[in-house]
Amino acid sequence: MNNKRKQERLRRREFRRAVEMELKEHKSSFIVFSILRFLVIVCLVRQAFLHNYEGLFLSILTLLLLYIPSWIQVKLRIEIPIGLEIAILCFIFAAEILGEINAFYIVIPGWDTILHTLNGFLCAAVGFSLVLLLNNDERLTFELSPFFLALVAFCFSMTVGVVWEFFECAMDQFLKLDMQKDTILHTISSVMLDPAGGNHPVSVKNIADVILVHEDGRQQALGLGGYLDVGLLDTMKDLFVNFIGAIVFSVIGFFYARGRGKRSMISLFVPRRKSRNKDYLSIVKDKME
Repeated sequence: MNNKRKQERLRRREFRRAVEMELKEHKSSFIVFSILRFLVIVCLVRQAFLHNYEGLFLSILTLLLLYIPSWIQVKLRIEIPIGLEIAILCFIFAAEILGEINAFYIVIPGWDTILHTLNGFLCAAVGFSLVLLLNNDERLTFELSPFFLALVAFCFSMTVGVVWEFFECAMDQFLKLDMQKDTILHTISSVMLDPAGGNHPVSVKNIADVILVHEDGRQQALGLGGYLDVGLLDTMKDLFVNFIGAIVFSVIGFFYARGRGKRSMISLFVPRRKSRNKDYLSIVKDKME
């Protein structure tokens, strides 16, 4: 039993050391990581002083997420290019610290749109890379049709986008959150308004406000300046910009595969298998034996 515990502690120590080496491998990504980690820690302390426990939890979560790229590289023995790693780190910080805690989703118009577009691009990069990494022989990889590789990247990105919208809807329905942000409309069209009870949509235009009628008969004007659409248009917008990001990467990935992996901008976003001299977990194990 003691031997098992010692071995487990040794494995954890080896892994931590390998992660430290991975973090410091590229100067530019390490600088970005260090700056973002410092800002997250400052935010964490601030949330603690404000007794904002939700913000405190998100800060701790963000701090852990910043280590994910390095953990993945060490554990799965893959090399995440500098461009992709920096994009992932910035995306995590922008979504959690800026978007959620500092309310950029509300304060800055289009913040959510920008992140969903970037998410579509990054997820397409991951889908494209999965095909490359799951083929042990790189020559076999490029025997595959470039169109097939681009299609896989696109479909993977859109699937992730759809699953995320499922998650947002579930959180709104069961936990009464508002992850699917609402939209104010001035015109609606619905078959539910057909006086004959048929399937003919009836339009209502120039809607100025929504009035709630409570069970006791009280009426309350919401003062929104229009009709409150609960999340539908936001979901469609998120999927559309995810579609744009996925299309952009898929087109670039198509030409990357067509050129059989020749050096191009896309190489900054396509992970690959680690070479022996960059496999830090193996290096650490060899040194400690």
